[in-house]
Amino acid sequence: MPEIQTDLVRTDLAGKVTLVTGGGGGIGAAVAEAFGRHGARVGIHYHGSDKQAVSDLVERIRLAGGDAFSLQADFNSSQAVVDTINQVVAHFGRLDILVNNAGSMVARRRLDELDDDFIDQVFNLNARSVATACRTALPVFTQQKSGCIINVSSISARTGGSVGSSIYSASKAFVSTLTRSLARELADRHIRVNAISPGTIDTAFHEQFSSREKLQMTQAGIPMQRLGDAKDCAGTALYLACDSLSGYVTGQVIEINGGQLMA
Repeated sequence: MPEIQTDLVRTDLAGKVTLVTGGGGGIGAAVAEAFGRHGARVGIHYHGSDKQAVSDLVERIRLAGGDAFSLQADFNSSQAVVDTINQVVAHFGRLDILVNNAGSMVARRRLDELDDDFIDQVFNLNARSVATACRTALPVFTQQKSGCIINVSSISARTGGSVGSSIYSASKAFVSTLTRSLARELADRHIRVNAISPGTIDTAFHEQFSSREKLQMTQAGIPMQRLGDAKDCAGTALYLACDSLSGYVTGQVIEINGGQLMA
């Protein structure tokens, strides 16, 4: 057994290089800041987030004694995913932890409103980008003989989501299944693959895609009687990144939802 540390997370993450995709706001920003404050060196990818907000995030991490820089790219393009990972590796010299958080519902559309372009857009962003990121990081992890992948799924991968979110929900189910498959496939390379599955987290995502009335109804059905905060997801991501805490955990999709879904 390893010696018990007063701060296992900081001890484990100190100096490790983490890339958080979709890190400009919401869950991604909370995760990126948590990693930076615990000693990791953080690459923060963003696309549509406010540039000043991203700059402020980088500055907060640096003021807390961490190291961070930001990269802007549209992950609807697989080449942009590849370039982003390569830039992080070139900047820091390695990559230890990949947090695949980039994604969006894009829009709510019922079945009779779906077309191929919309389906491609949602799957390119939420599913294909995750597979591409994992594939691109693989040679780096393999050479280092270690690596950690944390994917971000969604409660809707299990429930099917609400009306108009069928393609988004299906893309997140892809992420959950990919997580389990890659965990089995990559275990012999000392690469752990897990996912967090947020419930209804009160971020700009739901400001865009859910009405306040809908969120109030959802909150009423949550045993903890509140919506989640982005910071509620950060602790689980830290746990999954730390070998000293979760070194025997792989292939798991951890639900973070205040009891909204119990499995």
